[in-house]
Amino acid sequence: MIPLPPPVQSCAELPAFDVLRPAERTSPVVFASPHSGANYRAEFLERSALPLKMLRRSEDAHVDVLFSAAPDHGAPLVRALFPRSYVDPNRAEYDLDPLLFGPRVHAITARVSQRASAGLGVVPRLAGEGCAIYEGLLPLEEAFERLARCYRPYHAALAAELAHARETFGHSVLIDCHSMPAASARGADIVLGDRFGSSCAPDLTDRAERIFRSLGFKVVRNRPYAGGFATEHYGQPAEGRHALQIEISRALYMDEHTLEPHGGFDALKARLEAFIAALQESGGAQSLAAE
Repeated sequence: MIPLPPPVQSCAELPAFDVLRPAERTSPVVFASPHSGANYRAEFLERSALPLKMLRRSEDAHVDVLFSAAPDHGAPLVRALFPRSYVDPNRAEYDLDPLLFGPRVHAITARVSQRASAGLGVVPRLAGEGCAIYEGLLPLEEAFERLARCYRPYHAALAAELAHARETFGHSVLIDCHSMPAASARGADIVLGDRFGSSCAPDLTDRAERIFRSLGFKVVRNRPYAGGFATEHYGQPAEGRHALQIEISRALYMDEHTLEPHGGFDALKARLEAFIAALQESGGAQSLAAE
């Protein structure tokens, strides 16, 4: 079982992402962990009205570690290193909240999404159990800076890995890795999100579900999580671009209040490695074709 790493608290420039690459690329699959970052900037913590422990409850803590075996099976893992409460890369780039940035937002986006209106835009207004991160408005220039510093570099890296997959194998598959509160899991261990069949070939979702069930997981599809921006943006199966979101119940591997891994962590990590291996060995995503 791994210890909980201390978050970085520095005002120096911090990398937005890293990519764990295999020694040999044998798969069109790219794994991504957009919400496991824990590099908290000192200026962000100083501005926040919430303590660090509350901000961290927005993380998909340790998901990058749970899927860290991907390179051993021929697939890269792209990890966001910045926290979700600072910038959420699973939102559209200008999914901005006018309650956080003021009416100038309406000049940038034609429509404010429901998520942004609920405080969960690309720069979140709320964290933890729906608590306000800031005591007042932020300047819109702050949003632009965060997008340039974190959001765009992460997506540029992810897009580059997917483009390489298409060049090498003729198509690409994004497996977007997340965790979910046990209370919202509704008894499921795994929720597969393919945007109700629109973000990937049905065969990919079918295979993933069969493998997870063979490993003893309780699996449901698309409820309550059908996929976010990443699956919509990178999942265009008619063009040979497939995307599937995986949500894992946090109760399987950690204490949801302290974020400390518990005794089930190592067993879950081993089962997820078995999933990764089985996905590849069964033909994985290599036999998918544009529809």
